[in-house]
Amino acid sequence: MPVYRLTEHEISFPNPLLARADGLLAVGGDLSVERLLLAYTHGIFPWYEPGEEILWWCPKERFVIFPNEIHVSHSMKKYMKKHRLQLVCNRDFSYTMHCCRMKREDKEGTWISDEMEAAYGRLHRAGYAVSVEVFADGALAGGLYGVSIGKCFFGESMFSEKENGSKTALILFAQQLEQQKFLLIDCQFHTEHLERMGGRYISWEAYRKLLRKGCMLD
Repeated sequence: MPVYRLTEHEISFPNPLLARADGLLAVGGDLSVERLLLAYTHGIFPWYEPGEEILWWCPKERFVIFPNEIHVSHSMKKYMKKHRLQLVCNRDFSYTMHCCRMKREDKEGTWISDEMEAAYGRLHRAGYAVSVEVFADGALAGGLYGVSIGKCFFGESMFSEKENGSKTALILFAQQLEQQKFLLIDCQFHTEHLERMGGRYISWEAYRKLLRKGCMLD
């Protein structure tokens, strides 16, 4: 199946059902706020190595966490009772995203380039990209960032400064999203770590219905 090439002049995407088996849908275009919003509201996201052309993905099966299904293990319950925790949203988006980049670069490499940091900074200033940080006993423990549209949250990356930092941030944030009646946390790709925290696959049809309802596209 061919991969569609986008131009910077037309803000559009091919039908997500035309994505390849590995989820790759299109290449090229730009990271403007308008294109990113169009992408996320149709289940599409950018993911590519620094220096490459922009690659746009739309996996047919979606790996998600439903906020009311976030799994808190016995050890995490003990940890969370032991420490004084505080969740803070949008304290410093640029700092949180950069922390996610640095932690990944140090260990396994990262797709979070200067171009991506600038693009999601613009998305944050437009009111859509969100950062989350958790403090344990007054010290920064970890955080995450992603895109929030309607009642859908699209997770991008997490980091830990202390043991259990990213897990705590995700748990507390998921509980907050449940209170706010969010429909899903889109994890984009499967990891064993996220599966242990409640992540599971759903079909494209089920995902698309939630997306349309949560992003108020109907």
